[in-house]
Amino acid sequence: MRVNPLADVGEFLTQGGFMTVVFWLLIAASIAIAAAAWLRSDANRAPVLLGDYAVRFVAGSMWWQQSLWKLPPYYTDQPKEPFGTTGLAYWMGEMTKWSAFPIQGRLVKDVVLANFYLFAPFVYAAEVFIGVSLMLGVFSRLGAFIGAAMAINLWLGLYRAPSEWPWTYGFLVIIQLIYLLHPPGRSLGLDALWRARDRGDASLWSRLIRIAT
Repeated sequence: MRVNPLADVGEFLTQGGFMTVVFWLLIAASIAIAAAAWLRSDANRAPVLLGDYAVRFVAGSMWWQQSLWKLPPYYTDQPKEPFGTTGLAYWMGEMTKWSAFPIQGRLVKDVVLANFYLFAPFVYAAEVFIGVSLMLGVFSRLGAFIGAAMAINLWLGLYRAPSEWPWTYGFLVIIQLIYLLHPPGRSLGLDALWRARDRGDASLWSRLIRIAT
């Protein structure tokens, strides 16, 4: 049960377990990367960038936290109908009932849920990537693109659900689109460090990195 934001953050950071250790390592890595970017480039020393960094990290933490209730190898509490009350399969089941457009609901039911253990790892991996991308500022434009696609899927998939407020997911779409237009990793992130070393190499790999960052 939620108590208040401060108590909930404290519980999240101290609950123990392997994934909590990983999150603390991500915190340490994020701070180290931000410090390196701050020290190596005058362009990264504007005070406002500290605010950009903090907001980016919090947004990434949200994606990371949301990946924790769909951990492999099961991803859910009940992968077949009836889907239970939590877990990835449950929310996919909700999308079959409440999608804004019937075709989306049919695709989720007949393709995704019918092959749950094929698609579940990709959903989990995508959310972990988005979270790490934002927390470390790495490949942040690519992370924002994937995040926007995931958010749009949630927005439309649960649009008619009586217990959901569509604007919740709508604003998540907006946040990800802002990050797609203005890649946040260029401020105190790994993207900033990589782009600072970019010499305009015309190789395919270099061009792909510039697009992803």
